[in-house]
Order: sequence, then structure tokens, then C-alpha cells
Amino acid sequence: QVQLVESGGGLVQAGGSLRLSCAASRRTGSIYAMCWFRQGPWLEREFVAGIDRSGGTSVYADSVKGRFTTSRDGAKNMVYLQMNSLKPEDTAVYYCAAGLWVVPRSVSEVNYWGQGTQVTVSS
Repeated sequence: QVQLVESGGGLVQAGGSLRLSCAASRRTGSIYAMCWFRQGPWLEREFVAGIDRSGGTSVYADSVKGRFTTSRDGAKNMVYLQMNSLKPEDTAVYYCAAGLWVVPRSVSEVNYWGQGTQVTVSS
């Protein structure tokens, strides 16, 4: 069992930045890839970014590529999502998630979820 707790959400103006953090209850690097999903109002939960078990390879949704960066610190059991040049359409609840062996790209591939943190971008 892995518990995930996100923090760092909030209200920011368009063009601003936020850094989300995700704390895992135990070491995940050996078998779990980590990722971020988001769910906007009246929308389905969608993949945002993911990072492999070693932290050497990250992948991004086209909508955030070049603006968001994900990273992980295995020693601290932490995962981060740096979000720059935020847009109103980035407004959503952001979820940290873990997937066994490979980066989950869909909801069905996720093994563990965090509780989510709200990000609101004003225009």
C-alpha cells in the first residue's frame, strides 16, 4: 500500500507559476512510476505528466509540454510538478498517482491515487 499526499495548489494569475509536491508514504522508486493527472470542471480525469522509476525519463501531455516539468527525489520519496506559464484552462484538481513498473497514461493503469489539490488560474 502506498499513500500519496499532494500539496502546493492554490490561486494564481495567468502567466504565473506553481509547484506541486507529492509525498509518498514509502519508497516507490524501485517498482512505481509516478505521474500527475488533472480533472477540470465537468471534464474527465486526464494525464498530465509522468516520470519513470529511475527519474531519468519524463513524458508530458501535448497541452503542457514546454510549460510543465515533473521530477522525483527518491531519497525523500517526493515527486514534483513545476508549472510555468499557467493558463486559465489549466484550472483543475491535480492528482498525484503511482503505477506499477511503467508510467500510467490512463486512469485504469493507476494503482494509487492522492487526494488531489486544487489549482485555479485566473485570467
